[in-house]
Amino acid sequence: MNMTSPTTQFAPTRRMGIYEPFHQMSVWEDAFRGDIMPSADPCMVSQPNDRPDDKSGYTSGEQHMPSGSGDNQTPRSTSEKVQRRLAQNREAARKSRMRKKAYVQQLETSRLKLAQLELELERARQQGLYVLGSNSNMGLLGTINPGIAAFEMEYSQWVEEQQKKNAELRSILQSPVSEMELQLLVENVLSHYFNLFRMKADAAKADVFYLMSGMWRTSVERFFLWIGGFKPSDLINVVMPQLEPLTDQQIIKVCNLQHCCQQAEDALTQGMDKLQQTLAQSILNMTTGAGNYSSQMVSSMENLEALESFVNQADHLRQQTLQQMSIILTTRQAAKGLLAFGEYLQRLRALSSLWAARPREPT
Repeated sequence: MNMTSPTTQFAPTRRMGIYEPFHQMSVWEDAFRGDIMPSADPCMVSQPNDRPDDKSGYTSGEQHMPSGSGDNQTPRSTSEKVQRRLAQNREAARKSRMRKKAYVQQLETSRLKLAQLELELERARQQGLYVLGSNSNMGLLGTINPGIAAFEMEYSQWVEEQQKKNAELRSILQSPVSEMELQLLVENVLSHYFNLFRMKADAAKADVFYLMSGMWRTSVERFFLWIGGFKPSDLINVVMPQLEPLTDQQIIKVCNLQHCCQQAEDALTQGMDKLQQTLAQSILNMTTGAGNYSSQMVSSMENLEALESFVNQADHLRQQTLQQMSIILTTRQAAKGLLAFGEYLQRLRALSSLWAARPREPT
């Protein structure tokens, strides 16, 4: 898409409540506050003797008042207190720095552990999905549906490739590049989505119910599933906040596109509802007679074959939406929009992994 605005904004991990904010600021303030010094007069600190070599005071016969010794001890005692207080403040500051360093290290370690856990969960999910999908798509003779098994493997590779393309978009948007180079990357990412639609068309021929169920997607992605994929209007809603400011002409075109998408979505949804009603009615009206029963089952099978057409039409609408957005937006806006949508899908998958790994109460 031609898409200008920051990438999708998601609440950082700390805002999600995983880590608590750092509370040691009061210690830092105490360590460097000016009122930590004692209220004693700084003049009480003893001054060095200007004539250290003059020992006449010890050799002459002058009489020294006894109070002189006490006057010398008082500044020395006060100076020692000041030094002790300064040492205590330095130690408090050192401990505060150590606590802050340990806290930052703990945050970094937790972040790395979370990322590693997410990666392991994603790998396990993909491996388990392939096994479960293969077992659940076995025919009457116990053979694996090769079309679905191939799709699961292709889709796993597609997800990995999409993550790489998100990283490429993020990197190229942060560096000065030519318009041509940016345009090539945008076209490459669009082609990546179009390849997914081709893969889904092949999978629909193998088992359209598998594709419609969304078993090839994560749990949170299935929550937003619409006829085997995302709603085109949802795509526009996700990327639009990241593209501001848009020109008035761009806003009008995007609004018109969104309106057309919603109309097409409503038409397909109504068609699906009508198909369900027709199929249910035909099953209810089936009779047990051999001839009638067979012909009615054939008619129901023909109705089910229409599902493949619905999936293909929905994917065609998704593809047209991506293409039209790329025409409306500038090249940089398109890159930002593709990155925003790619990160949105990636966050849905990450949320699914965290949901699957959540602690559960023992039953």
